[in-house]
Amino acid sequence: MPDPPDPGPGEVLVKLHQVGICGSDMHWYLDGGIGHTKALYPQVLGHEPAGEIIAVGKNVHHRKVGDRVSIEPSITCGHCEYCLRGQHNNCIHCVFLGSSGMPGLFREYANIPEHNADPVPDNLTWSQATLIEPVAVIVHIMELVHINVGDTVAVMGSGPIGMLCASMAKLSGASKVFLCDKLPHRLEIAAKMGAERPILVDRMEELVMDETRGRGVDLVLDAAAAKQTINMGIRITRPGGTYMLIGIPTEENLDIDIQTAMSKEILIRTLKRSNHKGAAAARLLADKRVSDALVTHVLPFDQTARGFELLADYSDGVGKVIIEVAK
Repeated sequence: MPDPPDPGPGEVLVKLHQVGICGSDMHWYLDGGIGHTKALYPQVLGHEPAGEIIAVGKNVHHRKVGDRVSIEPSITCGHCEYCLRGQHNNCIHCVFLGSSGMPGLFREYANIPEHNADPVPDNLTWSQATLIEPVAVIVHIMELVHINVGDTVAVMGSGPIGMLCASMAKLSGASKVFLCDKLPHRLEIAAKMGAERPILVDRMEELVMDETRGRGVDLVLDAAAAKQTINMGIRITRPGGTYMLIGIPTEENLDIDIQTAMSKEILIRTLKRSNHKGAAAARLLADKRVSDALVTHVLPFDQTARGFELLADYSDGVGKVIIEVAK
């Protein structure tokens, strides 16, 4: 890519230090798109960054050269109906870094709007700072669903988002947090993250229904988004409970057991990104309320392809992969 131009009015130029590989990056990589949106090659991925401001444009008032920042990857207009409602993630003019609309951040430099740069607390390493964006997704989830003290929660999928869901559910007061995955090594990482009942997916339904005495859980957070986990999640949600789909299904048309959901009057919710919750996420990480045990690999920039291959093959005990763009 060419060197970036000087930052324009209201913009800052960020030198990227580290960028995490997200599950949605893997959809672009493996499936050639996300849902109905197809990749436009060549396409630069990456939207979980941490870096340093090295230049500022005119009318930048709250950020300065030398600031360590994470980047909110949704570039929004700020004046449409949804932005004015505080639903920035539904902005009708939104362009997402790392999508087919705008290059992502597996690159050395990027100009971004000042308000998309969130300060990184001094006590966070660069690797920990890359977790701000995925933790911000979990903060937004907690805006959409409510966990009361003593509630039971089931998390489907023990990838990075699933692990973070389990951690946040426990922080929110859940009495029991069940978590499943098809990979034993991911369950081991989840246990380090604080998950209390990590179990293989084929045994999840039996465990949940046994430990809740047939009632089911108050809330299901589905980070796997596979046909198996979606329908199991509906089955193990208690009557009047909530099922939230977080992950992005690979299949465009899913055979979902809507009859069971209706028979129990389940509230079904979906999620879109993080809605500019980076500041709250940074505080949680800085206060050590969320562990960074999910990070298993930090690879140099020239091994970015290897990072994607590790995640595609679930090899080498991989959890979260971070790319070190610059030291």
